[in-house]
Amino acid sequence: MQNNRNFFITIALSVLILTLWQVFYMNPRMEAEREAAQIAADQQAAQQGTTAGSTENLPQSGTGIGGAALAPAGGGNLAVPGTDGATPQTREQALAATPRVPIETPSVSGSINLRGARLDDLRLKQYRLTVEDDSPLIELLSPSGLPNGYFAELGYSAPAGGNPGPLPNGETQWQVEGANAQLTPSTPVTLVYDNGQGLVFRRTVSVDNNYMFTVSDTVTNNSGEPVSLAGYGRVTRFDKPLTAAAYVLHEGLIGVTGEEGLQEHNYSSLEDDKQFVPGKSTNGWLGITDKYWATALVPSGKQPFQPRYAYFEGARPSYQSDFLSDATTIAPGQSSTNETLVFAGAKVVQTINAYAEERQIRQFDLLIDWGWFHFITKPMFWLIDHLFVLLGNFGLAILATTVIVKAVFFPLANMSYKSMANMKKVQPKLLEIREKYGDDRMKQQQAMMELYRTEKINPLAGCWPILVQIPIFFALYKVLYITIEMRHAPFFGWIQDLAAPDPTSIFNLFGLLPFAVPAFLMIGVWPLIMGITMFLQMRMNPTPPDPTQAMIFNWMPVIFTFMMAGFPAGLVIYWAWNNFLSVLQQGTIMKRQGVKIELWDNLAGLFRKKPSPAE
Repeated sequence: MQNNRNFFITIALSVLILTLWQVFYMNPRMEAEREAAQIAADQQAAQQGTTAGSTENLPQSGTGIGGAALAPAGGGNLAVPGTDGATPQTREQALAATPRVPIETPSVSGSINLRGARLDDLRLKQYRLTVEDDSPLIELLSPSGLPNGYFAELGYSAPAGGNPGPLPNGETQWQVEGANAQLTPSTPVTLVYDNGQGLVFRRTVSVDNNYMFTVSDTVTNNSGEPVSLAGYGRVTRFDKPLTAAAYVLHEGLIGVTGEEGLQEHNYSSLEDDKQFVPGKSTNGWLGITDKYWATALVPSGKQPFQPRYAYFEGARPSYQSDFLSDATTIAPGQSSTNETLVFAGAKVVQTINAYAEERQIRQFDLLIDWGWFHFITKPMFWLIDHLFVLLGNFGLAILATTVIVKAVFFPLANMSYKSMANMKKVQPKLLEIREKYGDDRMKQQQAMMELYRTEKINPLAGCWPILVQIPIFFALYKVLYITIEMRHAPFFGWIQDLAAPDPTSIFNLFGLLPFAVPAFLMIGVWPLIMGITMFLQMRMNPTPPDPTQAMIFNWMPVIFTFMMAGFPAGLVIYWAWNNFLSVLQQGTIMKRQGVKIELWDNLAGLFRKKPSPAE
């Protein structure tokens, strides 16, 4: 039985190590490579990009899958505005090719493209590519002619058989109405388009201080005949992340609509399936999300709408979240007004939650990928965020969170450490049982269980502190990984980004030696501190007699040091601080129980001469 127990412990620890290595080391490494490659691509696109004709798939009324009104699988080959389909462009040239209305708010800057009334130029003023103060601003939306084209567009479509004349789409040339030609939180902009056949479209665009645009469309029918129109909206993107996101995070097309609720479609699955069409809806939202940023449409609830998530092949493949509303009939001499919200910006938790509550957007908080364990992740973020407000530093907030978590689970940890201390007290009796029953494993196990009952000892109680740490560890990892509040959040000294790994390495003496260190040898100061504290915590207990367990006991701190080196620095700081507090807690409890603390003897034993086999 003892050998089997050792075997299962070894297997469990091995699986745990491999799982942690994959989830917390390899995936963050891939993400770091993706971000670096994406930054390089964005910078290159900002300097010079190759423009090509794009296949733009405008939603049109018609009979689609299941009779739903959908866009056809292929739209018209529309030339990129202001280009000849082959001329290389910079971002500045692409912006200058069409007339635009400037956007200026405390949070964003950019412009509205009057050709199509597209929102296709947006920079986030509070976020930069790197921690450097002079780093370029994040460019969220870009004109379709650039390799990283990404835009939001609203327009109209006519039901099959209708002929109301030209309708607003991506090629429509809008005009500014009135004197105001700049969109700010205090000055909305009104655009107008007359199709020449009796329909006049007025679009009033307003924006708040953060990231929400309100688009109010009014259609006036002066044609003398009833007109049926269906509104559409789409978020279209021509590029995608260069490497796949870690599976703990969704990046791609997303929405909450209809009975299906939350829909998440990554780029690779859409490339295989081409499109996904859920049922019609009367509320909700849909769009495209990145790790920290998103663009989403919130259709009006006045008419049911058909959502869709699609991938379009061709010379320029594109990914698109779109919707098409049911047609509305406008009588002669009458007008119809429809309002659509467009979110384009950073996924700040407080801002997203406020939009969900104040504007009654269904489950808009799911734009942030809290994951299956949201009931742990959300409270963890809430605690850290409130401590940050109090302490002014997210690193200090993480340290304080560790103390609070320790206090919450103190009764459980106290019980566990007491049980471990009692286990040490009965070690001589356990040795007597093993000697008495020899190879009779059955009687030996029965006698040991009887001893545990007599002494009121739970032999598994020592596992609880570790098991409790796992969900807390994962929740903190998730918070560090997905929340923009942690992005580029500094601690002290060389840690300028708690969401990134410790940038130092022992293999170049922490930067004193003038050479770059390979990624797998980036073992920084905080991973070393974590490894030392883990080593001390494990040395609080006697070395296991089983050779396999002893090997794991000796090598686990080293393995975890290498693993944790690739983790976010905030997580490593948490783990090191938690280990230190555990050492203090366990030592105090053992002392109160009158049990010898093995730490000093174990440390001294490392330097004591080992007896030879002959001795």
